[in-house]
Amino acid sequence: MPSGTHVIKLDVPIEKVWNFVSDMNRWAPLVPGYMEHEILSDTQSTWTFKGDIGIMQKTVKLQIDITEWKEPSLVTFNLTGVNENFAGDGYFKAEAISDSETEMHGNLDITAKGVMGPMINAILKSFVPKTAEDLTKAIAEEITSIELKGVQV
Repeated sequence: MPSGTHVIKLDVPIEKVWNFVSDMNRWAPLVPGYMEHEILSDTQSTWTFKGDIGIMQKTVKLQIDITEWKEPSLVTFNLTGVNENFAGDGYFKAEAISDSETEMHGNLDITAKGVMGPMINAILKSFVPKTAEDLTKAIAEEITSIELKGVQV
């Protein structure tokens, strides 16, 4: 299963990280290639994005099912392809380093199924880690930016 994890340290309290990642509307637009998302319930949404994987460009729609909200440290989710045969999961985990510092882990696992699965998975082996890194960095930058502006999260 192609997977990637990225860890980043933030100079913000864990509660600020939680306030941000506990709302899908805040981080869905930060997914690389984001086009749109729709919240279906507190734990389910669909996300549409353009994936540029190697020589292929695909518009992919995924259903995101939150499997756990564990305040203030963990959000886990499953991914299911709506228009493509993909499945996977991921998480955001926060660990307080101090009262004002947090280490955030972003993880993503995605596997292509079906006849084309083996070929697509070979491409996803480099795409998924980069996506996990880019998304984790984008979330960290957004949280830091909000904190610097003094906006309540």
